[in-house]
Amino acid sequence: MNTPLVDSHCHLDFPELAGNLDSLLAAMAQAGVGWALCAGVTLERFPAMLALVRSAPNLFAAVGVHPDTESSAREPDISALTELANDPKVVAIGETGLDYYRLKGDLEWQRERFRTHIRAARICGKPLIIHTRSAAADTLGILKEEGGEAVGGVFHCFTESAEIARAALDLGFYISFSGIVTFKNALELKEVAKMVPLDRMLVETDAPYLAPVPYRGKVNQPAYVRFVGEEIARLRGQDLDAICAATTENFFKLFSHASR
Repeated sequence: MNTPLVDSHCHLDFPELAGNLDSLLAAMAQAGVGWALCAGVTLERFPAMLALVRSAPNLFAAVGVHPDTESSAREPDISALTELANDPKVVAIGETGLDYYRLKGDLEWQRERFRTHIRAARICGKPLIIHTRSAAADTLGILKEEGGEAVGGVFHCFTESAEIARAALDLGFYISFSGIVTFKNALELKEVAKMVPLDRMLVETDAPYLAPVPYRGKVNQPAYVRFVGEEIARLRGQDLDAICAATTENFFKLFSHASR
């Protein structure tokens, strides 16, 4: 590979990975993975995650509260998010969005939390990392209502239909593919990976989850994003170098506060 890949979404601070940073960074270098972005899931865990990211020049952070973290966690407000986003290592707001898969009942608090993240992103001028599951219509609707296209961002770990992908692209968002695209039964997603324009695509691991084939079922790590890139190259009939060059360029274009 002439251009290193970027793992655009992982959780290196999670217990499965947090104690192994040196070996994870070494594995990234060996696999041709140059950078990784660690996404926030709670405000309580953010300081430890930021400290981890500060320990390596090729790691970046995003600040946010995951949509299925129930409201017993510290609820984010605009001032807290924008203040934390001022750190030069923080290149995005998220992950944020809507998740109706795990949680049921009145989820208005989740929609309000999402709106708070979008408003914070607009104030600090940093893009959004969007998580959506079983909630695509509301996710797109709230992004439109709140002017999310003003800052843009990425639909991470994309698992939706081609129709939803087109709607996200029409709003100016990028689409990121995880190890799920390597799964044999992910037929619809493989078609989406063929359809998304190469200049609007990112790749990720979502480590420690969703390890790609041939490591499916094992603990995931940023080095394995290479297998995502290889599968997308196979599906599109393109060289891996083309996928690497495009997705890395896309990453630094979208996350413009990240330095190479």
